[in-house]
Amino acid sequence: MEYNNILKETRQDFIQRVIKDTQGLLRRETEDYLRAITVEGYPQRQKEFWKRDYNSLEKFEASVEPNRKRWQDAIGDFKPEGEMELYEEPFLEDEYMEAKWLSIKFSHGLRCRAVLSLPKKAPRPLPLVVCQHGVICSPEKVFGFADDGNHANLYHAYGYELAKNGFAVLAPLHITETAPRGRYHRMSILLGKTIYGLEISKLKRLLDYVETLPEIDSKRIGMWGISQGGNYTLFTLPVEKRIKVGIICAFFNHRLGKMVIDDPRYSCFLSTPEEHVFVPGWLREFTDSDLISLFVPRPLLIQTGKADSISWWPLVLEEFNAAKSHYSKLGLGDRIAIDLHEGGHEIRVKSGVEFLKKWLKG
Repeated sequence: MEYNNILKETRQDFIQRVIKDTQGLLRRETEDYLRAITVEGYPQRQKEFWKRDYNSLEKFEASVEPNRKRWQDAIGDFKPEGEMELYEEPFLEDEYMEAKWLSIKFSHGLRCRAVLSLPKKAPRPLPLVVCQHGVICSPEKVFGFADDGNHANLYHAYGYELAKNGFAVLAPLHITETAPRGRYHRMSILLGKTIYGLEISKLKRLLDYVETLPEIDSKRIGMWGISQGGNYTLFTLPVEKRIKVGIICAFFNHRLGKMVIDDPRYSCFLSTPEEHVFVPGWLREFTDSDLISLFVPRPLLIQTGKADSISWWPLVLEEFNAAKSHYSKLGLGDRIAIDLHEGGHEIRVKSGVEFLKKWLKG
């Protein structure tokens, strides 16, 4: 090989190395900068965006109303159109309950689907619990069907147990799996909204229907979701005031770390392909404890397993204490609780049912 050609190849290798090195430096600087703004800058944004007034419950609710509106704007709101056009199909009937699939029109060709279960022996009107499934699951699992595979028996048939304890259950069907959710999230973002806003709007449409049923007490509605369903519970409670009691299972977290800080003690969303979880403006002002302040004074239970790899329980406890402080400053500390257990990513039937009996049945 001629000497000039050797020099030419050497120069090309050098240029490529410099390009790679400078890109690596730029990326690390950018990540460090954005993480610093997100995490270290959050306390200052709290002071800027939250002006809570704890002098009375009425003043508190008025003081957080601008934040509630900004949260609704962040996730987006979709409007239903036309008549509901109800269709029903049988789902399950036994000695305890009768359940059916509901399908009602949302808009254009889009329909809202859910399983509605009514206990047979409980006095009417019934308290209702919205039971929201997780990201790779379905309403069937809420009632104990197909709760198997690599992550078996996460649900413990909690919808069925609720029916046995005298609760009506509404189990909405959502888009599942990471890739489809990411696709429809991107389409929603083009409209300045999110897939969460779409599916929460569909839940509101379902509630519009079920609260008209004589069997349902519209003043006693709760929501209990696991994993991605816990995500939906956290996101829905601030913007749907018909829901009077909430249970967030296997999702509540130290949100700053969960979203942007890789740590061997828990999984970080930033390093996953779950694009659908990134809501524009989420960490401008809405950590989990801040979102919970928009649910005050309504009762809330957090269910977290110490063995659940989605979180590191001391950080969850830190975030819970921040959430509880909003209740405590208003003299309502007994309305928020945590079931911090030794298990993993799973429903805790006993504590959840007892909590709902206390606050929805009285």
